[in-house]
Amino acid sequence: METIQEVIDLITLEKTSPNTFLGQNYITPWGRVFGGQVLGQSLHAAYQSVPTDRIAHSMHAYFILGGQLDIPIVYEVDPIRDGNSFTTRRVIAKQNGKTIFIMSASFNKKMKGVDHQIPMPNLKEPEVLIPTLDQIVELEVSNPKLHQRLKSVLPRAFDIRPVEPFLPKYSKNSEPFDNIWFTTSDELKDFDTPLHHQLLAYASDYNLLSTATLPHVEEFQSKSMFYASLDHALWFHRDFRVDEWLLYAMDSPSASNSRGFSRGSIFNKNGDLVASVAQEGLMSEMIKKE
Repeated sequence: METIQEVIDLITLEKTSPNTFLGQNYITPWGRVFGGQVLGQSLHAAYQSVPTDRIAHSMHAYFILGGQLDIPIVYEVDPIRDGNSFTTRRVIAKQNGKTIFIMSASFNKKMKGVDHQIPMPNLKEPEVLIPTLDQIVELEVSNPKLHQRLKSVLPRAFDIRPVEPFLPKYSKNSEPFDNIWFTTSDELKDFDTPLHHQLLAYASDYNLLSTATLPHVEEFQSKSMFYASLDHALWFHRDFRVDEWLLYAMDSPSASNSRGFSRGSIFNKNGDLVASVAQEGLMSEMIKKE
């Protein structure tokens, strides 16, 4: 995806009936539907059926089957409940009649109450950091195959700037902590809360599972590994703009039984905690068939 408008077009679904929507696919280099795409599209579908005074405060999703790139995805919205303050929706994503993904989302009115948060980590500001795409330039001569592979998978619609240098992080074992600043590559003209939520859902799938691989980089380099998101949860705490700098502070408390668990806190530049994320993913050695 070259521009943020392409991402917006991707997550904006075609309405085919009151509670059914159709989504197209970003053709990924790795051959399966990008998890962030389905997260953003499913949240878009859910938003189409809720009152305009309700905004999402959480979404919880399970990836059931790997999505096929050549088949559009059908999203079916189940209007589970409309309460006085909260609205609940369930979204089922299907290809060829088979469920590949399910998501539940909760929406509520803005309400007054107590307020607290953890502090933002004291890290370098994005303006002094080098974008990931610029950090891999040195590989163009030393390792052209790796350079081409990274160049094909790294997003361009978002400006991503790692706090820790990118290449050393994925060449030797390190602690399971990762921090990146990110924003859209282009400014968004209007502030539309649902759109910013959908774009954050899309972007929240970047780098999260890879945080769980950091203590095992050297072991995984000698193996053919398969990675896949299993579930994903996202909580929206405070208003934000995704076209302004956001810090994604990630850690992985555990990896076991071929699964890695990661979580993230997303802050704006003022230090406000705007969202929290959690994900478990499969990290399994590929078994060759005889």
